[in-house]
Amino acid sequence: MDAEFWHARWSEKNIGFHNAEVNPLLRRYFSALALPEGSRIFLPLCGKSRDIAWLLAHGYRVAGAELSEIAVNELFDELGVIPERSETGELMHYRAAGLDIFQGDIFALDREILGAVDAIYDRAALVALPEPMRARYSQHLIQMSDAAPQLLINYDYDQSRMPGPPFSVSDDELRMHYEGRYTLNALYNEDLEGGLKGQCPAREKVWLLQKA
Repeated sequence: MDAEFWHARWSEKNIGFHNAEVNPLLRRYFSALALPEGSRIFLPLCGKSRDIAWLLAHGYRVAGAELSEIAVNELFDELGVIPERSETGELMHYRAAGLDIFQGDIFALDREILGAVDAIYDRAALVALPEPMRARYSQHLIQMSDAAPQLLINYDYDQSRMPGPPFSVSDDELRMHYEGRYTLNALYNEDLEGGLKGQCPAREKVWLLQKA
């Protein structure tokens, strides 16, 4: 998926991937990260996720990366917050109390710009990327976060039944990307009710990745 694909999806309001409610798997499994209040959580490819408001309301700081300017503006509108804005390299940095969003290409975001994070919540980033980009993305995430622990959600299904996104990411592929730097623990593995987009059966999985 190139940048124009996602810009078009947001411009056309074709955002069926956006959840209007907080993800119930976040509510259920976030405690597995065992983070104190005030910890800083990074959400890659965050869109205007309602999960951000949930994390802020529970006393966490949030950093996010998002390609679409439309998504970022709608995020702050829905939060009822007017951010400060500044250019940081190739990125636009939106800043408010407890919240930093870096708008632009995630591969332009590095550890120095991002700052220290205590954990990563990857609900829809890895699965949004086609297979050729996932290896690059996972290594970039490890490098810029210093292998911060992750709560990761993925889908596993017959890719021939549906083109994606979201894409299917198998257990073996997940281990290929992350084993060695992390220990991987499966927290949840259930059939997705109604299938993926109502088109094909899929398993929805939640993983805890902890620094090896």
